[in-house]
Amino acid sequence: MAYMAGHTADIARMPRGGFDASCLDRLLETDRPEYLDRDDVDDATKRQVIEALDWTGRFFKTHERFAAIALELLADVADPRILELGAGHGGLSRQLLQDHPSAHVTVSDVDADSVAQIAAGDLGSHRRARVAHVDATEIDAADGSYDLAVFALSFHHLPPAQASRVFAEGTRVADTLLIIDLPRPPAPLHLLRLATMLPAAPFLPFVHDGIISSLRCYSPSALRSLARHADPAITLELRSGLYSPQIVIARRG
Repeated sequence: MAYMAGHTADIARMPRGGFDASCLDRLLETDRPEYLDRDDVDDATKRQVIEALDWTGRFFKTHERFAAIALELLADVADPRILELGAGHGGLSRQLLQDHPSAHVTVSDVDADSVAQIAAGDLGSHRRARVAHVDATEIDAADGSYDLAVFALSFHHLPPAQASRVFAEGTRVADTLLIIDLPRPPAPLHLLRLATMLPAAPFLPFVHDGIISSLRCYSPSALRSLARHADPAITLELRSGLYSPQIVIARRG
């Protein structure tokens, strides 16, 4: 189905698979929050999820791959100013600082506890890093403050109306907004992915959150609608595969 301008008025009710999602795809989503988004979950469980995300990023070298994608977009910038949104554990920011000798990175998250944990670690004393509490939907920064804003593996936490705000704010404060998130596969493959994860979900908080993340990730069609709703002047470049991360590069035309 082609994009229809009238759909933007209903962005809050848009399925995660987009307005043209199939009936099965519409069933494969949930409003249930992850442990990381709940107030009734103890801090130890949340830390376990965050530490597991950091460990997998280091073990599978996704921190390195994501940093390489970000720095490729900054190849022509001598001393880039980077804002990481939804940093969680700070692993990507740490890799960016390691891989670029003159980059300055603002490491941010909307969760105050995560910000405090990051500030208490090595990033809190790094001379080219600043740790800050930032809401990605309402960024306290002037237009064009950064060369790049990057939001990795956290975008799916946001419902459509807030996700659209990230496109508006990210492309306002930065020349380029880079979103890296889980891909949303075709519904039959999505069912298979969920089936492989379900047995471990009751025992491993990381897998529990992974299933919910899978059900909440956006399709390319949905991402286009979110950006168009934020500002028709925003242009998108989308790169994705069935199993590789979904890459979104957004700029104002």
